[in-house]
Amino acid sequence: SFARINAVTVALLQGQTETFCSQKSLYPNLEELGDYMGLALNSDEVQRNLALMPVADNQVALPSLSGVGGMVRPVTGADVGIRRAEIRPGLREVILCKDQDGKVGLRLRAIDNGVFVQLVQANSPAALAGLRFGDQVLQINGQNCAGWSVDKAHKALKAAAETRIELVVRDRPFQRTVTMHKDSSGHVGFIYKSGKITSLVKDASAARNGLLTEHYICEINGQNVIGLKDSQIKDILTTSPNAMTITIMPKFIYEHMIKRMSSGLLRSAMDHSVPEV
Repeated sequence: SFARINAVTVALLQGQTETFCSQKSLYPNLEELGDYMGLALNSDEVQRNLALMPVADNQVALPSLSGVGGMVRPVTGADVGIRRAEIRPGLREVILCKDQDGKVGLRLRAIDNGVFVQLVQANSPAALAGLRFGDQVLQINGQNCAGWSVDKAHKALKAAAETRIELVVRDRPFQRTVTMHKDSSGHVGFIYKSGKITSLVKDASAARNGLLTEHYICEINGQNVIGLKDSQIKDILTTSPNAMTITIMPKFIYEHMIKRMSSGLLRSAMDHSVPEV
């Protein structure tokens, strides 16, 4: 298992990425997305800054203990946390309606050529439709959003009919999921502060399954935890099943995404409900 992972890592470092990316890239090719949120990134820069250690989608490495150091545990498609946290490839259509106040419960962020979901309000039509922080909105009622200002995007939502607003969305292009197993003490082996992963425990499940430092925790088993206090995140981690799936976003993108948003607004207004599957 480790030999295969190391071989893939070496291939990435040597720039031999075509075969791996054609199977399943952890992050999208930025040439397809264009400039992402004004960061003017390119795929080479992402690969230099993000250490990629993929594990097969249906396997989770166990903490390294005597006699089981190289074991992996299969994860079935029936795992609820994995299904709640799924980041679907390609594009999808989302149909919204407005609430009694004429709102959909979305706060968008327009940066350079993209429009992105910055906030999904709890119990709003947007939350009920399954929109999530970091989703990229490509169309509103058939109109391409590329190059739109945030005012134009919000005006398009405001002018739309109350009973039907059609969006075309790409699921969270710069988030990815990592599935881990708790050890006998109930830990997966990472330390976080203010929602950001700061260190990993050597040979624990988190490290062996490719969790990365300098990334923010966005979801735990599909439940949004952005803006929550560390003590609240700890409670969710503690009550999580032994197999847990964490959704993460790189620090430099996350902080760009929430710029000029107060932590109080994220904590009080963001939808932190457990998604239905």
